Amino acid sequence: MPDTAETGGPHDDDRVRAVRAALATVIDPEIRRPITELDMVEDVSVADDGEVAVGIRLTIVGCPAAATIERDVHDAVAAVPGVRSVVVSVGVMTPAQRTALTERLRGPGAARTVQFGPDSLTRVYAITSGKGGVGKSTITANLAVALAARGLAVGVVDADVYGFSIPGILGLVDDAGNAVKPTQVNDMILPPLAHDVKVISIGMFVDGNAAVAWRGPMLHRTMTQFLTDVFFGTLDVLLLDLPPGTGDIAISLGQLLPNAEVIVITTPQPAAADVAERSGIVARQTGQRVYGVIENMAGLVQPDGSVLDVFGSGGGDEVAARLSVGQDAPVPVLASVPLSVALRRGGDAGTPIVLADPDDPAAVAISSVADTLASRPRNLSGRRLTIAPR
Repeated sequence: MPDTAETGGPHDDDRVRAVRAALATVIDPEIRRPITELDMVEDVSVADDGEVAVGIRLTIVGCPAAATIERDVHDAVAAVPGVRSVVVSVGVMTPAQRTALTERLRGPGAARTVQFGPDSLTRVYAITSGKGGVGKSTITANLAVALAARGLAVGVVDADVYGFSIPGILGLVDDAGNAVKPTQVNDMILPPLAHDVKVISIGMFVDGNAAVAWRGPMLHRTMTQFLTDVFFGTLDVLLLDLPPGTGDIAISLGQLLPNAEVIVITTPQPAAADVAERSGIVARQTGQRVYGVIENMAGLVQPDGSVLDVFGSGGGDEVAARLSVGQDAPVPVLASVPLSVALRRGGDAGTPIVLADPDDPAAVAISSVADTLASRPRNLSGRRLTIAPR
C-alpha cells in the first residue's frame, strides 16, 4: 500500500497544499464558484511516487456538469509540479451536505425572499414592448451576451411564459431541440449558463414545444419562484424579457421589482409606436422608471448603400418623446438597430450576433447599448449596505 499524505511530514503537507491550491482554481460551471469553496472536495492523498488521488462530491446524482468538473479537476492537479498521475473518484453529496451548501450560498438562515429588490446593487432592466414580433427577445439575449463579454455578471429571466424563446436564441437546447434543464439542489434551482449569462425560462420546465395555458395567479407564482428559488448569485445586471402587452406578468414584476428600469422596444412604424407607449405607461404605474427606447428593425442597408425603410421611420423618436412626458429626465433613444439577416440567422442558430458577427451594423448598435449600460455607476443613495461594525 503506497504512503499517502493528507497529513504527514512538512514535505507531504506542502504537496497536499499545492494540490488543494490547484483545486481552488476549478470552478463549478453552474454555481460559478471554486469547488473548494463549495465543499465539493472530499479528500486528497499524495503518494510518494507522485500519484494523486482526489475525491470529489457532486451536488446531485446525474449532475450535468459532472464530466466538466471531473476533467477540470484532473487537468488542474496534473499541472502541479511533481504529480505523475491523477485518479479522480466521484461521489454525491449527502442530504445534509446539500442543505449546508444551499445555506452557504444563500447565507446562514437566509429566508427565501425576492432577489434584486430595492436594496440590491444589481441593475434590473425590464425589456418590454407593446406588441409581439418586434424582436424584444432577440435584443434581450444579445444585450445580455454583450454585457457579459464586458466582464459583467449577467442574468436573464425569460418572463415571456407563453412565447418563451430565450433558450433557443442563446443555444440552450439539446440535440432534440428541447431547452436545457436547470439543476435543482434541494429547493434551490441553478440556472443554466450560456455565453457566461445565467438564464432561467419556463421553457426549461416543459416538454418539447408544449403550450403554457396559465392564468394570473399561476403566472405570479412562477415569477415569484424565479426570483426566490433560482440562485443567480451576485449579479451586476439582470435583464427581464417580458411578454408583449400590459398583462399579468408586467404587473406582477412591477410589484416584485419596483426598482427595475424599463427599456421599451419598438419598430419604426407609427402603429407600433402607439402600442409601445402603453407598455411604458404601465411600467410607470407600478413605480418603475422608463430608462430608454430601442428602435428595432430600422432601415435595411441596400447593396448600393441606400437605406430602405421597410417599416417606416421615426417610431423610436416618437415613443421616446411621448414617454419623456411626466418623467424628471427625458427618455433617450438608446439605439436604432437596423434590419439584419445575420441577426435573424444568429437567433435561429443560437449564436448571438454580438459574438458571431460583431461588425454587423445590428451588432454594433446593440453593443453601443451595452457600452452605455456597462458604464453606468451604481447609485448607493438610500440603499442599505450589509456591513456590520466590528
